[in-house]
Amino acid sequence: MAGERILVCDDDPQILRALRLVLRGAGYEVLTSTTGEEALDRAAIAGPHAAIIDLMLPDRPGIEVCMELRSWSELPIIVLSAVTDEETKIAALQNGADDYVTKPFASGELVARLQAVLRRAGRAATEPRIEAGGLVVDLAARSVTLDGGEVHLTPIEFALLRALAVNRGLLMTHRKLLAEVWGPEYVDATPLLRTHIANLRRKLQAGGERPRFIRTDSGIGYRFTE
Repeated sequence: MAGERILVCDDDPQILRALRLVLRGAGYEVLTSTTGEEALDRAAIAGPHAAIIDLMLPDRPGIEVCMELRSWSELPIIVLSAVTDEETKIAALQNGADDYVTKPFASGELVARLQAVLRRAGRAATEPRIEAGGLVVDLAARSVTLDGGEVHLTPIEFALLRALAVNRGLLMTHRKLLAEVWGPEYVDATPLLRTHIANLRRKLQAGGERPRFIRTDSGIGYRFTE
């Protein structure tokens, strides 16, 4: 996916220089920033295709930057941090990040993860529309409507709905969904999956009606039903 604009935010000059070299070498246009506020400004003005955000920024936490970006944009976000504990990773993913890479990072792995989140954000135009009980999931346009009204989903929510919908009626285990949407290193992060499934269900129901489309197989996983 060479040619996309990637916003990079990190206050370490050496890391910023390394990221610029790695991403440009992979064919991407790189927009750099050293503070959260600068990153938000550049995102609003330049319209990047993805963002790589450090957690420890001089003016505000990187998680806050992720949350603010996610409040008005669906661009894929990768958090890059030296913090390795699971709680921090889950917090970042629950608050807008699509992936989490720890420092020091391998340049090849980072580029591969970037390519993966960009792929999930822009599927090929040959992908079908899935219709079920008033719900229309257009995989090519990455749009979802319910009873004629648009449903606004985050990239993670859309990826979950896609994984379930293309396997309509089949049981998707927790581990399978986590591996497909977040990657194999997150196969045990079941609380993270439950949080996003709950958010997705809330958006796929109108008023006070009972949740539909996503059925729970208790302790095992989920399946898409009409």
